[in-house]
Amino acid sequence: MGFWGYLVVGRSDRDLAECDTLAAGRERLELAETFADGWQLWQHPLEPGLGDLDDLAASLARETGAPTLLAFVMDSGCAVLEGAGPRRGSWTACLGRTAMARHMARNEMTLDDVFPSPAGAATCAADWAAAAGRTVDSACLAAVLSADPSPDVEKLFHRVLETLGIQGVKG
Repeated sequence: MGFWGYLVVGRSDRDLAECDTLAAGRERLELAETFADGWQLWQHPLEPGLGDLDDLAASLARETGAPTLLAFVMDSGCAVLEGAGPRRGSWTACLGRTAMARHMARNEMTLDDVFPSPAGAATCAADWAAAAGRTVDSACLAAVLSADPSPDVEKLFHRVLETLGIQGVKG
C-alpha cells in the first residue's frame, strides 16, 4: 500500500509547522525536504486530516506571505493539487489522471467534473509561479501534469516542483 496523506510546500523564514494555519496537525507534520530560497516540503499522514485543501492553501499563503502548494496523495497513485498565492494565483490540478479517474468513477464523477485540463491548470500555475518570482514554461508543466506517475505520484510531484522552479536543496 502506498502513501495516503498530505504534502505541504511553502516558503518561509521559519518552519511551516510553526504556522498557525497548520496548528491542528502540527504534531504529525514531518519535514521531508528543504529547497533553495526558503522553500520547504512537509508531509502529513491521512489521519487526522488537515482540512479543506482550498482553505488550507489560501490561509497558509496569507500567513507566510508567499505562494503555497498542497497535495492530497491517494495511495501513491494520484494526487489533488491546490496552489494559492497570498493575493492571487490560485490553481488546482490532479496528478495521475488515470488513477484519479478510477477513484472518481466510484462516485459517478469524471475528471472534467472537478479538474481543469493539464494545459488549463498549467496556465494558472504559471501565474502562481510568477507570484513566487519564477517563470514557468506552461507547455512543459502541462506535460508533467499529464504524465503517468512512475514509480509513484510523489516522484511526479517533485517534477512539478522542479518545473515550477522550486529546486536545489539548501547547502
